[in-house]
Amino acid sequence: MNPSLSSRLQSVLARAGQIVAFTGAGISAESGVPTFRGADGIWKKMRPEELASMNGFLANPALVWEWYQHRRTIIHTVRPNAGHEALVAMEALFGRVTVVTQNIDNLHRRAGSSSVIELHGNIERNYCLGCGEQYGGETVPLANRIPTCPRCGGLIRPDVVWFGEMLPEDAWEEAVRACGSADLLISVGTSGVVYPAASLPVAAKHAGAFLLEVNPEPTSLTPLADEYLCGPAGSILPLLVDQIRRLRTGALHEH
Repeated sequence: MNPSLSSRLQSVLARAGQIVAFTGAGISAESGVPTFRGADGIWKKMRPEELASMNGFLANPALVWEWYQHRRTIIHTVRPNAGHEALVAMEALFGRVTVVTQNIDNLHRRAGSSSVIELHGNIERNYCLGCGEQYGGETVPLANRIPTCPRCGGLIRPDVVWFGEMLPEDAWEEAVRACGSADLLISVGTSGVVYPAASLPVAAKHAGAFLLEVNPEPTSLTPLADEYLCGPAGSILPLLVDQIRRLRTGALHEH
């Protein structure tokens, strides 16, 4: 697979200074992390309101914790894939690539990306509903399978965004700033239907960014993209890195 790049994209890749990678479940699916909205997605089998909402948690915290511990077990057995690693390689070439991710699996950080904005939280973290104390994924004290806070006795919950909850304000504002100043935004493995996150690539394009989409199948974002590369991130992104390496080397030689 050798993506054909337009001359405009080649020019952007050769000279871009501010790069944002906007990633969704598709990039992690290649590592074996189940997606939510695909043909075999989790929400085809589970009820979101029972497992990913505050009401569901308060009604049955043991069930929700069992579910999240199961998901952690899956995530701990998988590894970052070639798509994640290509973004790290891209960072080395550009000096900085800001990853804005909807994923909670921590795979971008594990791969080595140094600038990661997590819009929907991180499954490796937890916090107390009572006092806000933060806890790591491996240090949660379990009492009757329901973690409670040793400081105040409150329920500890996963530090992820559930249905009906606002995105973390700091992460959202940081993402808006990054997308607003991007020369190039690469949308990778996202369906483009989860708002408000899905508005970010559109906002970046309106602010002047070149919008490149990498996905195995067209999405709601495809008609807006300046260029669409069809294929999985683990195949397309490493090829893109090779192209960038050649283009930027050529640009340096020109000077």
